[in-house]
Amino acid sequence: MKYIRSFALFWWNFIVGDDWRVAAGLAVALGLTYLLTHEGVNAWWLLPVAIVLLLAGSLWRETRRAS
Repeated sequence: MKYIRSFALFWWNFIVGDDWRVAAGLAVALGLTYLLTHEGVNAWWLLPVAIVLLLAGSLWRETRRAS
């Protein structure tokens, strides 16, 4: 059981990491991309935009907290 728990904690820390907001935002962006593509919309641009916005938001929060 210890190995299963360690394995699950590794994946949790790898995916979520330090900022759960980035992981949640990326999950939402992936879901939206899927839904838009399923409806026939060309949504290739959504993920790069979401990543840039999520990264900028994460950096802004960290720099605000550090100062």
